[in-house]
Amino acid sequence: MHGRLGHMTAVPGKRDAVIAILLDGSKAMPGCLSYVVAQDPTDPEGIWITEVWESQASHKASLSLPAVKDAITRARPLVAGFDKPIETVPVGGYGLHPGA
Repeated sequence: MHGRLGHMTAVPGKRDAVIAILLDGSKAMPGCLSYVVAQDPTDPEGIWITEVWESQASHKASLSLPAVKDAITRARPLVAGFDKPIETVPVGGYGLHPGA
């Protein structure tokens, strides 16, 4: 499995719009086992994204999907910045099965 933790900062007042775009663009992503978008409780413009994929290749392939590309295009002007993503190797947990 391949995991990613990402944090972004929306333009002031646009966090809800960015979240809506991210959720809309993530409905059908082959190989995605989990995609969670969350508000940062310590930053009124902060957004956390937690992802689990079958493989790093499935994550990379998702970036070519029309819905994902559209979401990136729509969200980009509303994002003030990105922190460096953190990559992980999920081994299981509630809702995940090793070797999935």
